[in-house]
Amino acid sequence: MATEGEPADLVKVLHLLVLSFSWGMQSWVSFIAGFALVRQVTRHTFGLVQSKLFPVYFYCLLGSNVVSLAVYAVYHPKVLLDWQEGVQMLLYFAALLTAGLNALWLGPAATVVMFQMREVEEEHGLGDQIGLGSQREAYAKLREQDPKYRAYKGTFGRYHGLSNLCNLIGFICTTANLIYTALNLSTI
Repeated sequence: MATEGEPADLVKVLHLLVLSFSWGMQSWVSFIAGFALVRQVTRHTFGLVQSKLFPVYFYCLLGSNVVSLAVYAVYHPKVLLDWQEGVQMLLYFAALLTAGLNALWLGPAATVVMFQMREVEEEHGLGDQIGLGSQREAYAKLREQDPKYRAYKGTFGRYHGLSNLCNLIGFICTTANLIYTALNLSTI
């Protein structure tokens, strides 16, 4: 491992805690919380909760990725990197980039469109059902009959899909970095 000086124990602990925090938060938000919540509350309540939690989630990810990349970069100067460390640096940067895209663009844009869709749904008496799968026919009919809603739905789908893709890429990067860090621990 090429480094410019050995990091202090406190820096090592900080680095591992921040990386673990990111991974745990990504795991919880991506694979547990949303799936559990969507089955328990109305569609509009789900959207409202997500609109409040996701900015916090995205900015926490952004901040922790900044810290992880900064700590790694300080102790792994570019001129001393081997190929594995170069890949890890790239993964830290990719995680930072995807979190930034979600925090600054995709998340806010999807939320705006989600609230526009919500207004149209409320006008048609939709959104107070528990679970996203309820009243599929009514939502399909609304999509067919209302061009504004159809446009909102398409725009939301694009933003949401890109946001999910960024989130998945960030999760994969964080997972790979956590595994690499674990494999390079001298002891447990």
